[in-house]
Amino acid sequence: MFTLKEEPLAVTDRIEGLCRCAARWFAVFLTAALITLQPGLSLAESGEDQQAIDSSQREGAFTSPDSVGNLLSSNREEKSAFYGLRPFEPWREWKEKVHQNTGIQFNIDYNSLGFKASDSLGDDSAAGGVLRFYGKWLLTGGDTNDTGSLIFKVENRHAYGDLAPREYGFELGYVGVMNCCYSDQGTRGSNLYWRQSFNDQRVVTYAGFIDSTEFIDAYPLASPWTGFSNLVFATGSASIGGLPDGAMGAMAAVWVTDSVYVIGGITDANVDQTDFFRGFDTFFNDFETIKNIDIHWTPKREDLFFNNTHITFWQIDEAEEAGTDSGYGVAVSFTRAADNKFLPFIRGGWSKDGGSILEASLSVGFGYQDQDVSGAGLLGIGLNWGRPNEDTFGVELDDQYTAEVFYRWQILQDLELTPSIQLLVDPALNPDEDLITVVGLRARVVF
Repeated sequence: MFTLKEEPLAVTDRIEGLCRCAARWFAVFLTAALITLQPGLSLAESGEDQQAIDSSQREGAFTSPDSVGNLLSSNREEKSAFYGLRPFEPWREWKEKVHQNTGIQFNIDYNSLGFKASDSLGDDSAAGGVLRFYGKWLLTGGDTNDTGSLIFKVENRHAYGDLAPREYGFELGYVGVMNCCYSDQGTRGSNLYWRQSFNDQRVVTYAGFIDSTEFIDAYPLASPWTGFSNLVFATGSASIGGLPDGAMGAMAAVWVTDSVYVIGGITDANVDQTDFFRGFDTFFNDFETIKNIDIHWTPKREDLFFNNTHITFWQIDEAEEAGTDSGYGVAVSFTRAADNKFLPFIRGGWSKDGGSILEASLSVGFGYQDQDVSGAGLLGIGLNWGRPNEDTFGVELDDQYTAEVFYRWQILQDLELTPSIQLLVDPALNPDEDLITVVGLRARVVF
């Protein structure tokens, strides 16, 4: 389905042309929407059906659960925890007073992850942690529907030993990333941008140092902090090259009709999050960028994130400092909420060069959550087929298969534990192994 080498040349040429015109599409859609959008349409908050599956979408359902606004909203909500203890309640009350007096909301969370494999070419275990400080400062439009806020996020990513979880997949001979975020990068910047909404929130824009994974190919279970861990079940299905966070750029999301909205963005492809402000130089002087256009459809506005079909076109320039070739591709996603508890999904992507891990990828699975149960946890099950990108690895590798099962257990209001199992079938760089089993444990505490 996604191996366009077998399709007519005209199809490939058409996709390339669409991707390379992404910036012009973005401008056209934005201009048209500002002129033609009908009154009364607004960026929807999550409806009751969505809350029954996950309650992470509040600031704008077009963004991922990991956007700062959605994190802040989710962390303020009452959760169905297994234990009713609230050890940080005085601290939460003080933060709320700060918010009321200054317009500043913030959180601190600490995240920890460990993996242990049944077999490895090198180390059979990896572990690391991430300390995050993030928030937003509401500065304009506080008494209106259209607001302007400064968004910020700073992190410290560290390994507990010699090997961080981010590099763990290749240690096993697996072509992939077991978790994209638990590296040994140290202190880094992830967000520093201005978020502005217009026209009763029918248009939302970002400008500054942004995280492209918040709005490109987003869906509810993509979070490496609270959802699936493996990159094949996250943004881009491991088939999109680039996707930096902390990158200089801009994004706009626009409602075109009651059921269709469009997201366009452009970000710097040469990113060093540990030298945050150097992005001014690389973006404006080198101007080697990744561009995207996401076109979304939903049956009704209130369900736009959970009942969602979208297609993503992307293109990346050759990035000299990042050491990646130019490329382009397409990703697709389909999710439908069922019975207020289930969220099945079908997702995939195809790429031509561009430094992606996989040339073609297809994932199916579902999430399940019953909010009526005390300590309601999120169960996720996913299966993936992937073809490694020959351009990235310089050699044609065999297809490989991945399965992941996780259960996120809400122990306290501010404490989650997530055990997981990943099955790596026919790892492409370890042909002597047919199956590697990886057991994981992730923890997150919010202050």
